[in-house]
Amino acid sequence: MMKQFYITLLMAFAVASTVAGQERPNILFIFSDDHAVNAISAYGGPLADAAPTPNIDRIATEGALFQNSFCANSICGPSRACILTGKHSHKNGFLRNGNGFDASQWTVAKSLQKSGYQTAVIGKWHLNTNPVAFDHWEILPGQGSYYNPVFLQMDGSKKQFEGYVTDLTTDKAVDWLNSRDAKKPFFLMCQHKAPHRTFAPALRHLGSLDGVEIPEPDSLFDDYATRSKTLPTNEMEIDRHMTWAYDLKLRDDELDGVQLPSFRNYGTPEYNRMNPAQREHWDAHFGPKNQKFIADYKAGKYDHKKLVQWKYQRYIRNYLECVKAVDDSVGRLLTYLDENGLAKNTIVIYSSDQGFYLGEHGWFDKRWMFEESFKMPFVIRWPGTIEPNSRPTALIQNIDYAPTFLEMAGLDTPAEVQGQSIVPALKNSSQQLRDALYYAYYELGEHAVPQHFGVRTQMHKLFYLPETNEWQMFDLVNDPQEMTNIYGQPSAKAVQAKLHARYDALRKQYDAPTYEAYAPRK
Repeated sequence: MMKQFYITLLMAFAVASTVAGQERPNILFIFSDDHAVNAISAYGGPLADAAPTPNIDRIATEGALFQNSFCANSICGPSRACILTGKHSHKNGFLRNGNGFDASQWTVAKSLQKSGYQTAVIGKWHLNTNPVAFDHWEILPGQGSYYNPVFLQMDGSKKQFEGYVTDLTTDKAVDWLNSRDAKKPFFLMCQHKAPHRTFAPALRHLGSLDGVEIPEPDSLFDDYATRSKTLPTNEMEIDRHMTWAYDLKLRDDELDGVQLPSFRNYGTPEYNRMNPAQREHWDAHFGPKNQKFIADYKAGKYDHKKLVQWKYQRYIRNYLECVKAVDDSVGRLLTYLDENGLAKNTIVIYSSDQGFYLGEHGWFDKRWMFEESFKMPFVIRWPGTIEPNSRPTALIQNIDYAPTFLEMAGLDTPAEVQGQSIVPALKNSSQQLRDALYYAYYELGEHAVPQHFGVRTQMHKLFYLPETNEWQMFDLVNDPQEMTNIYGQPSAKAVQAKLHARYDALRKQYDAPTYEAYAPRK
């Protein structure tokens, strides 16, 4: 009798092991920083032909591309906290960069690890506390560096590695995959620094877009006349706020006595990190280009408009060349899965912490609830579940990732989680999940972008700026570039009332704080 009991018990353990280790899918979450959907060719748009991303596109072709994917708070650390907790910033406590993440709260990694998943995070973390509930982690301190970066180790030490950060992050992810316990499912967050400012490409990609025509966005010279009075005061214009050395790769020692209009000088931190061979490669690329620019500038060939256009072209080429290394990384990881028999049982996701301005409205950076920074990429492959080439239109948000991972793993979602699983939309691309999204931005004037809070539906957007008591409202169908604020217009009265009601309902649903609770001190 006792022998039979043990046999039954062993069989039960074997079945549990099979469920936990073989049938439950692995989850590979590839995450970048500030990658705009307009810089992913699968999303189409004016840059698709100039700078294709074939490996990211492969995920979309073999799986799904979400057309309406958004963040809850368009800034680096808060977006990551939303993903881990499935909660809006005011609930997870990480409202702005510089906060410290409360690691005692529930995270999706805790549930996955407890249920038998091997968990790892490698690359950019940016939450100011060490990762918790990860069996392995190796993270960049703060923003990290592009060249010869330092990685923080689990034992508290710091190690510097020679090379390019995107490649090193991928190397470390592959090393961990090779060393993991193959009997258990895995949850791996491979998180890149690129293409975050300062837009320093891998040496092999320098000049890869030379000779390629990069179109300017229609709103590069936006005058902001039809929207909030705060827009012209933002410090994120390519025209007035990009720095020559830090952003545009033109060092002071190359100016040959020329006085250029300046904003600030952040120096050349990436160039300073390079070894002699790396600098030689860098200088061989940028040196002749910079000399030509200085000579033409001296000769009076740049009026104001042409100078802005030159800055845009220098910026966008560096940015898109950074993206090339990220796409290379995606390709390496997909190949690894193929070659190791893991592709069929591994869910692969590519996303970014938010979008980014690639010259739209004359800007770089993010923060605003305008589409370019509010929208984030989300492509996903799940063989046997997602119909290839799916293009769901459901409104999804980064607070949805945690409950989605849980459902994929067959786990329940805690009541405190505010997001919802997107698995129904993965199984049926026509499935809608919600009618509106809530957004909140809490930073205290960084880049002179004020706090603001809003709602977005499939067709409209409404957001409020408490500091100036302004409402902004946009018709996303007839004005997709959000050039005209229609708030208060008689023809928009009915829609405006509905948006206000939906906004108030969402704030109540998510238990949002009063505007004064996190207002800047005056």
